[in-house]
Amino acid sequence: MSDVKKTSHDSDDDPRNLDTKVYVNGEIFHRDEAKVSVYDSGFMLGDGMWEGMRLYNGTWCFFEEHMDRFFGSCKAVSIDVGMDRDGILEALNMTAEANGMTSDAHCRLMLTRGPKIKPYQHPSLSRSGPTLVIIMEHSKPSGALQTGIRLATVPQVRGLPMSQDAKYNSHSKLNCVLACLQAQQVGADEGLMLDPHGFVNTTNACNFFIVRKGAVWTSTGDYCMNGVTRQKVIDICRDNDIPVYERNYSLFETYSADEAFLTGTFGAQTPVSEIDGKQIGTGERPVMDRIRALYKDLITADTGATF
Repeated sequence: MSDVKKTSHDSDDDPRNLDTKVYVNGEIFHRDEAKVSVYDSGFMLGDGMWEGMRLYNGTWCFFEEHMDRFFGSCKAVSIDVGMDRDGILEALNMTAEANGMTSDAHCRLMLTRGPKIKPYQHPSLSRSGPTLVIIMEHSKPSGALQTGIRLATVPQVRGLPMSQDAKYNSHSKLNCVLACLQAQQVGADEGLMLDPHGFVNTTNACNFFIVRKGAVWTSTGDYCMNGVTRQKVIDICRDNDIPVYERNYSLFETYSADEAFLTGTFGAQTPVSEIDGKQIGTGERPVMDRIRALYKDLITADTGATF
């Protein structure tokens, strides 16, 4: 494998990102001045939820779907967001305006349980309300990603729902960090993670799909991230007569797939070129290319953006 590493979130350097403004609890700060307390539950424990969203034509794409996941996750772990969806939208737009961003922008919206009065685990020690942070960057997926991401199967698995449900976009991402490290240590770009039963699941950062004989396969969804883009791809296939299956499948079917790709809000659909040193397909990706074009149509319908 080449020593040049990529990630599914690679973007071209943009000097404007050295001077971005960050939202912290209703105020805007230069990125160098934006701070949260060392007592914050997110810093201490990874106790919080986040969303990644993209801005197109001044509109946050698939906003309602992202808010369904965000508010559902916060409710499940008993974090009071402190505002409704309109309040979140106002905060996002406030941050975008402060940065002069209307398109080709990506944000990370982060909410923690807030500062603690003592440096211990119990949630009741966070008593002053949540911490809300919004980081935005000028960002487009790097063209280098189109040659494909190289994956390695890693020993770190996506856990069972009663340990840490992968459907949470939680700040607690150590299992994913470990998977990424395991992949890099064998020369790959990112890690392909299996589920607790040994079936192919996700990567450390994105949802995962393969294509076999024109049909699209992805995991059952029982152990994977509750991806907005993942669901959009499944819906696209169903609406456009592309066979799609949410099913258990092993590395056996994966290695001999015709195509493989990742999905995520940042990169939309990112091709996979090889897995465990084995080339996937011929390098031609007609099914992924069709899905990508149809996905752009969805973005246009949702935001008015053109490509």
